[in-house]
Amino acid sequence: MYMLQIKDTLVSLDLIEQFFCCDLDACLGQCCIDGDAGAPVTEEECEAIRAALPVVEPLMLPRGVDEVRRNGVSYIDEEGDLVTTIVDGRNCAFTCYAPGGKCLCALEQAWSQGKTTFRKPSSCHLYPVRLTQYPTFTAVNFHHWKICKPAHVLGRKLGLRAYQFLKEPLIARFGRDWYDELCLAAEEYLRQYGSKTPED
Repeated sequence: MYMLQIKDTLVSLDLIEQFFCCDLDACLGQCCIDGDAGAPVTEEECEAIRAALPVVEPLMLPRGVDEVRRNGVSYIDEEGDLVTTIVDGRNCAFTCYAPGGKCLCALEQAWSQGKTTFRKPSSCHLYPVRLTQYPTFTAVNFHHWKICKPAHVLGRKLGLRAYQFLKEPLIARFGRDWYDELCLAAEEYLRQYGSKTPED
């Protein structure tokens, strides 16, 4: 797999080549309710979630509230990672629903209403980017999932690359200087080689 070095990270070329823009109206937020583990989360994020629970719980589904009250906001999954609590072995406990069956995040809903300063776990904000920490660098990978097909279609329609769509969370995680360097490297790469992404 070819990658670009940006400061102390190695960035997958998929982040540059792939067109991507979340299309919630098409996928209905399936990534929050389709999986075998919760979203990766840090201890600091767990503390922020616990602090926000009084304003978040009223937006959650009753079963999610019960699960969090019984088992906490996170657990260690089979791979040894700290992840958000799930319900029925697959659904994030912090999901809620809008009319029409669209899945939303109760944490983000509380944030958007100005009730908390914590938006959601960085891993959720960054998706489809997945980070892997190594002793001397961080790998910034692009996760391919069939349920994100509408996002590839919409991204191509809008001419929006994944790294452009993820500008806000990438800056929040790595900083403006890092993102500016990524943009320069992406523009040069696309100028020289163009996209090798097949039609989605």
